[in-house]
This record gives sequence, structure tokens and C-alpha cells, in this order.
Amino acid sequence: MNNKSRLSLLVVQILMVSLMAALFGRLFYLQVAAGPKYRDAALSIQSRDVVAPATRGLIVDGYGVPLAMNKAGLAITIDRIAIDKLEDKGVGVMQRLAKLLKLQYKDIYQNTRLCGELPKGQKAGCWQGSRYQPIPITKSADPDIALQIVERSDSFPGVDAQPIAIRSYPSYLDVNAAHVLGYVGPLTENDLLKGNGKQYFRSETIGKTGLEIQYDSFLRGEPGIRTVIVDRKESVTRESQNTKPVAGDHLVTSLDVRLQASAEKALKDAVMRGRANGYTSDSGAAIVMDIKTGRILALASYPTYDPNAWEKGLTVQQAEDLFSEKKSVPALNRALQGLFAPASTFKSVSVVAAAAAGYNLNGIYKCPSEVQIGNRAFQNFDSKNQGSMNMKKAIAVSCDTIWYQIAYDEWVRDGGLKPKSSPNDYFFKAAQSFHITEKVGIDLPSESRSRLADRAYKKSWYQQNKDFYCNYKERASKAQQTPFLLQLAAENCVDGDKIRAGDAVNFSIGQGDTVVTPLKLTQMYAAIGNGGTIWQALVAKAIVKTDGTVVKTFTPNKLGTLTAAPSTIKFLQGALREVVVSGTGAGVFAGFPIEVSGKTGTGQVFGRNPNGSLKDDTSWFASFAPSKKPRYAVVMMVGQGGFGASTSGVGVKQIYSTLFGVVGNKVVPGAALFPEGKPPTKLPKISPATKPKGATK
Repeated sequence: MNNKSRLSLLVVQILMVSLMAALFGRLFYLQVAAGPKYRDAALSIQSRDVVAPATRGLIVDGYGVPLAMNKAGLAITIDRIAIDKLEDKGVGVMQRLAKLLKLQYKDIYQNTRLCGELPKGQKAGCWQGSRYQPIPITKSADPDIALQIVERSDSFPGVDAQPIAIRSYPSYLDVNAAHVLGYVGPLTENDLLKGNGKQYFRSETIGKTGLEIQYDSFLRGEPGIRTVIVDRKESVTRESQNTKPVAGDHLVTSLDVRLQASAEKALKDAVMRGRANGYTSDSGAAIVMDIKTGRILALASYPTYDPNAWEKGLTVQQAEDLFSEKKSVPALNRALQGLFAPASTFKSVSVVAAAAAGYNLNGIYKCPSEVQIGNRAFQNFDSKNQGSMNMKKAIAVSCDTIWYQIAYDEWVRDGGLKPKSSPNDYFFKAAQSFHITEKVGIDLPSESRSRLADRAYKKSWYQQNKDFYCNYKERASKAQQTPFLLQLAAENCVDGDKIRAGDAVNFSIGQGDTVVTPLKLTQMYAAIGNGGTIWQALVAKAIVKTDGTVVKTFTPNKLGTLTAAPSTIKFLQGALREVVVSGTGAGVFAGFPIEVSGKTGTGQVFGRNPNGSLKDDTSWFASFAPSKKPRYAVVMMVGQGGFGASTSGVGVKQIYSTLFGVVGNKVVPGAALFPEGKPPTKLPKISPATKPKGATK
């Protein structure tokens, strides 16, 4: 053998040794170094999790009265493993079950299919969990029928009846509170995709809206997990782990069930009163806030819905009605999602602006029937000439023309359509000091941000709408091409990015493009009442374990302070008291034994209802009380409710009557909700059996 052959053989040998070394190295890695990892991976392919949901924590008011709790239900369940082994795959069983329970077979079939077994677009009502756990068909079965099923196991193989916890909203004192509490529902694919770092199991029920979703991580608890190992035929071979569920923690809120009931009733009565007076009166909101802390004591929105409906099961029609314009969108929480022109309640901001601009708040001003601005006459409410008056009376009787003139004069001083490089913008700055464009920060989802029609807004709006208005005849429908709208479009095309004279005067009386949520207006009036502190709104007080251990407490944050001088705030407080003593709110509160300070508002609304009729005015009443030592802010809004005093003002009076224990214009000793003059600060003992005074449910 020559040297060349020997060299070739050596190379082959080295190559063979290298390959063998690599192979053994890889085998060592897979079997030893990475063995645990791949064993776990193999196990996960063969394992199936059976989830036992945890008992959800309670939501209670400040005295421990349950607002959301759990009640015992009787679930009829189907074992997919058992019925899939039947010759007909359980069709006969499900048909007999449908007849007995008076359900549709197709619904039972759909409810027992895993979501992955159904075609895309046909997954409604499918089972998100595992086939290795009983699948509930109904959670509220009749005990007699359940007994028949259990006794006739030969006719219903794989079917069982077992007790189950159902989320319940007990409605003590007829409290609804749906927009605060929210509701729970089964986990969906969207929930899994959102995740937000949470570990979910497919068969779980989680919070969907309101406090239920806001504090879901505390309320939900930890589900029990039973992991079973299956073979290739999906038969269970052994149990890998079995952990017990851990009950969720309880949520203590600042709500008071008695005050919540009063607010809901007063709001509904106000809506009905508006309709009785000939207005559309289609919606509303009512809020009660502790102005010393920002805590929410009651919050109501109208129309509402039954939060228990999701456990009972929504029909297609019920689901559509929740978001129907004709039904006034019951799903919308108008207290923190609805945006409305604040109307004359905004004149409190204008007082701060006038003081900053150097106007004498104690001076005498003319209140004519109208003020000519350019080629348009801006009229007083009802076109009345009310003579000369001081600023306090102007607020009391809600004169518009005084503010038209002041706002116009300041607009001219700031340069008009050619503003100075650094305009004073007293009105805009006064509004900004109330933090109008910042969210209230309430611990409820989907709060809307109020809008301030200042210079920045106008520029942003113009960029978004310039093309539409500059091509209005081509873009707008025939119905939108009225002489007024055509002229408005032409003006918006030319100088829609500027504050015009009309914008300035409308701004001063809370009309135009400025809109606020009822919750934001509550925060603003709370700040006036407490001397200038802007508090974050908060519903939650604490998270408490079932044994009473406090897990977490929640304290509202101070968000800012009004820039107004103390003397201005004091003047404003006096002016708002005058509204109720001798102004637009005097008739409603005549003889009322508690001193209330507030402001009426009647906001004009542009547009039409679904039936084609013109929209009615928005009714407002914003207030705080007692006037000398303010503690509570109460605001009510009724959409298309007409006058502020006669619709919303009466509702606010009802709420104060409950709060202070007033019956027939007399304070009943011991009837006030908070005998110490302030809401409770001590955390209550929590029991599902706790009921408020007077509860019959």
C-alpha cells in the first residue's frame, strides 16, 4: 500500500470517528443533559388538564352588603369521553336530554363540541375546556328532572347532575348597578389572545366588564388542576397532579347599596318625568362622590340591563338590544363613556376665567336679550332682557349674554382671527386648570376622555376634516346640503383651524365642541366644593381574603389643584348657593332643609333621532352639599330631558333626601345614611348573608 492510499484511509477513519463522536454526543445531550426538557414535552403531548374553577370572590359595599356573590346552581353535565364511546356518538342521549330539559338538540350538540372541532365561523356556544371534564348543558336545572336523569343512568349514560356556583347579583333594595359591577362570562379566544400576562384555562369564567374585569385577577382565585395522562387512544392511564382550587379574594367598594338604590330610582324617575313633559328623554346618568376623597358612593346609568342575564343565557335579540340605537344602547355606561355639552354648568369655569382676566366679580353687568357678534345675534335664554346685575345673580339666573360679551371682548384682545403669539386665553386656561382633557382615572374600564375645544383642538380637528369641508358638495349627502350647512362648510374650509368669535362665545356657556362626561363634571364640582383639590375618582377600597386578611388597599390620588384664587372659589361657592336660593334651582329646592349649592344646565343638541325628529336639550344639575361644609357632590344628566331644574334638579333633590334622611322637607332624626357625617372608613366584616336595612331580597 502506497503512501497515498494510507493517507486516504486515515482521512476516512478520522471522518468515521468524528461522526461516531458527534452521534454519541447528541445522544448524550438528548438523553441526559436535555432529558428532563424532552420528557416534559412528551408528557405535555400526552397530558390533559381538567380544570375545577375557583369560587369567585364577593363584591360588597362599604358596609359589607354583597353586590355580587355566588349562589348554588344545579348543572346537568355531559361526559364526552363516555358518550363518544357509544355507537351513535351520543346522539340518542342528547336527543332524549333535549326533550327532557326542553332544549334544542342542536344547542346541546353545539355546547358539547370543542371549539377546535367546529368550522371557522360556526363556533358560537362551543366548549372552551377539555373533553376530560364534565361539560355543563344548563346551570339551573329543576331538581326533580335532575333526579330523573341520575336514576335513569341506563337511558342517560355519561350524563350527570352536580352542584355548581353561579355568579349572582342579588339586587338588594332593587339595586341594579350593572354598569359599575359588570358581569362575568366564559373565556373566549379573544381573551386568550389578549392575555395580558395572565394564565387562563379554557373552561374558566372571567370578568367581562365593570369591576368584574377591573379586579378579575383578585376575584377569580386559582382554579384547581387535575392533570391526567392519556394513551394514543385518548384513554386515561394515570393521574399526574391534582391541586384544589383556591377561592378568590373579596372586593370592598366605597358604594353604599342604599344610596345606589336611591340614585338609580331618582335617575329613572327623572327620565320618566322628562318624557311626561314631552321630551324624548332617552338616557341619563347620576353620580355621588365624596368630595374630600374622590370616592364614588353611587353611580347609575340609564337605560341599563340585567347583569344576571349572562348566567341565564342571552337570546340573539337580547344581545342585539344591548347595542341598539333604538333602545338607547343599554350597554353604554353614560356616567363615564357618554360625552355631552355641559351647557350652563360650565359657567363656573367662566367665573374663574373672568376673575383671572381682571373682571370685578362684584361689579354690575348688563344682561340684554341678545349680543351682536359679527353678522349673528347670540340670544339670551328665552330671549329675555334681564337688566343689570352683579355676577352672583348672573350665575343664579343663568344669564348668557354677560358671558357672550366678556368672551367676545377677550377674544378680540387676544387678536381675533389673527391671534397674538402668546394670547391670554383666559377661558381656555381656566378650563385646563380643571383638568378637563385628562381622564378622571376611575377604576372602571373604557372611560372616555372629555374634549376641550381650545386652539390645539381646532388645529387637530381641521387637519382631520379639511378635505371633507373643502369638497363638501361632492362629499356630503343631499340632505346635508342645506343653506346653513353649506355656509358652515365654506367657513370651516377657510378658517376651521382658528378660534372664531362664535367659538369663543359658545365656549363661555358650555356649548359648541366642548363635551364632558357626567363623571368629569362631578369631579369639577367636587373640586369647587372642597376648595380646589382635584381628586381621582375611585370605587375600590380594599381587597380582603376570606379570613379577613387585607391583601391590598386603594387610596385615591390628588391629581391637581385649581389655579383660581381662594377668593374666586369662595365667590363661586356663594354664587352656586344663590342658584338654589333665588335662581333657576329655587323652585325645586324650596323649603329643603339641607343647604345645597349647584348649577342648572340646559344643553342644546345638534342632530336628529333615529325616527328623524330633532334632538331635545340635555338636562343637567351639578351640585355639592351641605353648602357651608361641603362633603358630597351629586350630578345628574338626562339626555334629551329638557330643562335642567325640572328634570335633573328634582332627581338630585331625591338623592340628597336619601343621603341626609329628609322626608317631606324635614330631617328625620337617625335617618341619614352616614350618621357621623361622612362615609365609613373602617373595612366591614364580609358575609354573603349581610343585608342592608329594609332589604326584602
